[in-house]
Amino acid sequence: MKSGHKTNKATYQHWLDKVMTDKWFGLPALALIMWIVFQATFTLGAYPQQWIEHGVAALGKVVESAMTDGMLKDLIVDGIIAGVGGVLVFLPNILILFFFIALLEESGFMSRAAKLVDKIMHRIGLHGESFIPYIIGFGCNVPAIMSTDTLHTSRDRIITILTIPFMSCSARLPVYMLFVSAFFAVNQGLILMSVYCAGIVMAALTSILLSRTLLKKDKEDHDTELPPIQIPTARNALRLMWDKGYQYLKKIGTVVLFASILIWALGYFPRHEGQTQQEQIENSFMGRLGKSVEPAVKPLGFNWQMGITLFTGAAAKEIMVSTMGVLYTGEAGNTASLKQKLQTAKYDDGTQVFTPIIAYSFMLFALLYFPCIATLSAIRREIGSRWMLLSLTYSTTVAWLVSFIFYQTATYIQTL
Repeated sequence: MKSGHKTNKATYQHWLDKVMTDKWFGLPALALIMWIVFQATFTLGAYPQQWIEHGVAALGKVVESAMTDGMLKDLIVDGIIAGVGGVLVFLPNILILFFFIALLEESGFMSRAAKLVDKIMHRIGLHGESFIPYIIGFGCNVPAIMSTDTLHTSRDRIITILTIPFMSCSARLPVYMLFVSAFFAVNQGLILMSVYCAGIVMAALTSILLSRTLLKKDKEDHDTELPPIQIPTARNALRLMWDKGYQYLKKIGTVVLFASILIWALGYFPRHEGQTQQEQIENSFMGRLGKSVEPAVKPLGFNWQMGITLFTGAAAKEIMVSTMGVLYTGEAGNTASLKQKLQTAKYDDGTQVFTPIIAYSFMLFALLYFPCIATLSAIRREIGSRWMLLSLTYSTTVAWLVSFIFYQTATYIQTL
């Protein structure tokens, strides 16, 4: 009796494997599931995100009214609360996204997705096993790079490591959440998914390029093993969600806090009497640096503030949000949310600083340009300084070209 039960279970597993790895059913199902995950991240996360936004704004208002004017008050309100609070509001979205990812991983869906794309991976010069490091890369690029030790050939390992930074890590998610929620009222999940897909496409194109130039394809092949399909447990999913939330909060309390204070200081000094808050920032050390790089990013639709934001993202991508929280302090009032500040930011001639086209162009650049210092260090440690420098130069060049082409093309079409 037990033998028959096991036989029926094995037959059922085999049937599910066949259905889930079928290209005509599996690929559309994979796309649909990922769209549902991204849409749920926005829809379910919108309410707690608003609560945190209101809490941060209320805290800033209380501190501002309780303290006397001076440098300490400016540091706490405009530096710490604006910078750290701007990143903290996206904690619910981070938690929700990784809860769903944990369910997909534990169910065995991700492994079958790897099997499903195995033929596609071969076409871009890689084995299906590289799909797993890519999936890990959506969480953090550093452990994804470290996980390539399991790949069978050094060639696959090098290509996978060099293309992992195009997998959008969770640190970039707050940037997308900010701009998508601020400038795209409908189809937010689809917009977010399109950014992730852009990274996947660029990783595929880069893999093809490397396979046909620096790293020729070998003849080795291996089978991808599939774990059994099982019903995921909420307990394990909640554990992963908690771990990711803890890591996110830890980074906010250390790296983001330190960076927010540093960015505030660079925007606060040197002091100039009789100037508005925004004029003070423009004439500060940060403003001078931003103006020097503005010509390089202006063809992409960016101003000097966005140029500075990209520089600070080298430490950690979340810092890009806190940088904007500091730089746009004077917009729409100190108690407004960062989203409202960006929506109301205008140039001296009255034109909007941010539009949907500029917002998407900026998200593309944030997705594709050089990864954080920790990721670059991991690349150097695993495959050497030469490949690290190639990754840094290549990814930044690709980011500039892609954002330039998108912005200029979209702007031209809009004028027709």
